[in-house]
Amino acid sequence: MERILVVDDEADCQKVLAMYLESQGYRVECANSGIEALSVFENVRPDLIISDVMMPEMDGFELCRNLRTSHLGQFVPFIFLSGQGETDSKVKGHKFGADDYLVKPFQSEEILAKVKAQLERTHRINAEIVRLLQTATARAPQPTVAAVLPGPPPLPLTPAEERVFWEAIQGYTNKQISQQLFISPRTVQAHLSSIFSKLQLENRAQLVRFALQRGYKPPQN
Repeated sequence: MERILVVDDEADCQKVLAMYLESQGYRVECANSGIEALSVFENVRPDLIISDVMMPEMDGFELCRNLRTSHLGQFVPFIFLSGQGETDSKVKGHKFGADDYLVKPFQSEEILAKVKAQLERTHRINAEIVRLLQTATARAPQPTVAAVLPGPPPLPLTPAEERVFWEAIQGYTNKQISQQLFISPRTVQAHLSSIFSKLQLENRAQLVRFALQRGYKPPQN
């Protein structure tokens, strides 16, 4: 289940947006300010952030700037959802590194479309990174005397979970995995939740990094 961090000091707006996103199948964490959001981010590592601009202690612009200058936050999709609809505010938001900017009041269908688009874009980027690394490995010249290197340790997963693992690290969405393995999306999500728990990971991005850093590669058919 992909996790979204909603940052807004307006309790009603925060609650409405969180309830709507949860009804669409996302796990939602909330923060009332930029400073609180940074603390939540360190503990939760969300897959996407939706933030207001005007907030106490630290506004949304400063929050976005802080994340974009950090190693872990530089690639997390960031959407501003603000009552400030002036062009200058929108330009400033993008300048600080936001991926999108919506103006309140918003249509629920629009914010959902923006969220899905940003998450799909993240999946495509992860899949392309995996593909490029696999291509570079395949093209690398082989040494005349091959050194015997230990392979990665066996995955602590069931056969069904392992099949989902190989598909997920290639960047496929739950729907695509469901179609390729002939199982329901709900079953895919259940396997992913178990995989994250067993490998002590939080989300798909961490799963891809885990596979790359430890040398796990999908089996060749």
